[in-house]
Amino acid sequence: MRILVIGAGATGGLFGARLATAGRDVTFLVRPRRAELLRERGLRVHGAGQDLVIRPKVLVTGEIAETYDVILVSVKAAGLEQAIEDFAPAVGPDTLIMPFLNGMRHLEALDKRFGADRVLGGVVRVQTTVDANGDILRVGELEDMSYGARVGTSPARLPELHDTLSGAGFPAVLSEHIDADMWAKWVLIASLGGETCLMRGTVGEIVVAGGSRFAASLVDECAAVAAAAGYPLPEQAHAGLRALATAPGSPAATSMYRDLSSGYPTEGEHLLGDLLDRGRQLDVPTPLLELATISLRVYENKLAAR
Repeated sequence: MRILVIGAGATGGLFGARLATAGRDVTFLVRPRRAELLRERGLRVHGAGQDLVIRPKVLVTGEIAETYDVILVSVKAAGLEQAIEDFAPAVGPDTLIMPFLNGMRHLEALDKRFGADRVLGGVVRVQTTVDANGDILRVGELEDMSYGARVGTSPARLPELHDTLSGAGFPAVLSEHIDADMWAKWVLIASLGGETCLMRGTVGEIVVAGGSRFAASLVDECAAVAAAAGYPLPEQAHAGLRALATAPGSPAATSMYRDLSSGYPTEGEHLLGDLLDRGRQLDVPTPLLELATISLRVYENKLAAR
């Protein structure tokens, strides 16, 4: 299957590089400056005991001349609308679209434009960032991918897709409960993101300041929304997330907190605001999630006013 990866950052770049190295037919759709860098330096992955360089096939907006079998969407939420316009010419009658954004709101936009039966659910876990040189830095060994048909959809070619993604240097799982997988990750990201962004610190810094009860309660609120939506966290997973959010000395933070600390826009509305709205629709009290959402909205409004 021919694969088009939208973006070549910390997530799309890593998995695209893995697939290309394993011999899959991979092309990256990127912005002009990123394309220039990739053509000059190649796509480089380093850190955590690995060093990888590939010479990727690269396209920029307007250069798509044919359709692809699979489109991996790895942009941030704020870039989704433009990304959809950019990759739309690559979508043919049998194309599968696999987004790796956190949360659920992005699915509505993709379903509306391309039809739900061609939009898969997807979850990835990675420990990567883009360094000052534009290379992908692995800060840990975690990297895996899950995907599957969402409830109420009947996408074609799933076995063929699974064969294509398997054996490429990372665990690739065809999930029979991808909706639940996506909700579970959303609860994790919203809990830790809300905790660290509202308190402006890492988990360990929040705990030492007396924030354990707050952090555990925020986890419970986010999990309650998921349960009301029909996707309760298993008891062990819920307990594990509470422990993660209250671990003494933990340096854990989220990309949303790193974006906030660097003065960049965040995915707060996509991740926290949408979960807050769903909680209200389901009559789930979420006062701590509301505080975290308002805090990020104030931050985003100040950014927009500059």
